[in-house]
Amino acid sequence: MTSSLVDTNIVFDLFNRDPAWFDWSSSTLGRCRNVGEVIINPIVFAEAAADFSTVPEFMRTLEHFGFTLEHLPWAASFDAGKAHVRYRRGGGSRGRTLPDFFVGAHAAAKGYCLLTRDGRRYRKYFPDLEIIAPDTHP
Repeated sequence: MTSSLVDTNIVFDLFNRDPAWFDWSSSTLGRCRNVGEVIINPIVFAEAAADFSTVPEFMRTLEHFGFTLEHLPWAASFDAGKAHVRYRRGGGSRGRTLPDFFVGAHAAAKGYCLLTRDGRRYRKYFPDLEIIAPDTHP
């Protein structure tokens, strides 16, 4: 059984019923749920909470989609920091990157698959991570 860590873009697709991505994200999440847990961590939780007024409302929605909440391992935080330093030293901008590194490092540290729509950066900095994305799982 292999669990999957779910990236924020997938959560947004589901919550907002994104016309371009809802079907792919929903069906792929279902396939992932058939073989293991579908997990979000505090980073994804924080990013996805923006459209909700209360924690109970948000929690009900997460439960509806079958998400399991999991804390970020300390080793993953360490690896995220190291990956971010490599990214910055390689000329990367300060933009919205550190959250992605936390997500990728968490999946890698726990041996999870990563369900995302944008696997490019994850593949570069976490080359052993199994990534489920539209370009590899149409």
